[in-house]
Amino acid sequence: MNKKSIEELELMSNKDIAYMILEERKRSISTAALFKKIIDLLNLPEGTFEEKIGEFYTTLSTDKRFILLDNGNWDLKGRHSSDKLKKPLSEDDEEDEIEEDEEELEEEEDILEDNYDSTDDTDDYVDPNEDIKDLVVLEENELEGE
Repeated sequence: MNKKSIEELELMSNKDIAYMILEERKRSISTAALFKKIIDLLNLPEGTFEEKIGEFYTTLSTDKRFILLDNGNWDLKGRHSSDKLKKPLSEDDEEDEIEEDEEELEEEEDILEDNYDSTDDTDDYVDPNEDIKDLVVLEENELEGE
């Protein structure tokens, strides 16, 4: 990061600078610390932090290169694997998976049908204002006359 001049950094977006910082750091960092590093590198005024931190957070959130970790720190997404990723399936595997999905759907439909009582067609709606519908609003001078 120190190899780039301030002029080169000024031409870059904050998210690109953040990417370079994280790449060089090789570990995660909080939003505030990361943004403060960018402000320091660009020699921006102190007020910039309060004015732009929300925008910076949004920028990181929408850039697919970054990931927000459970500890609240940002890191590069490429450093983290997801065990939820699926391996590509062969055609035979895809057919088996489709059949399994169809069977699961049929089972769910059967359960829903078993739980449906066709004789229970009554309207269970209760008007939340039912208790107060007969109340009358009195003016303050009417109350004094009582």
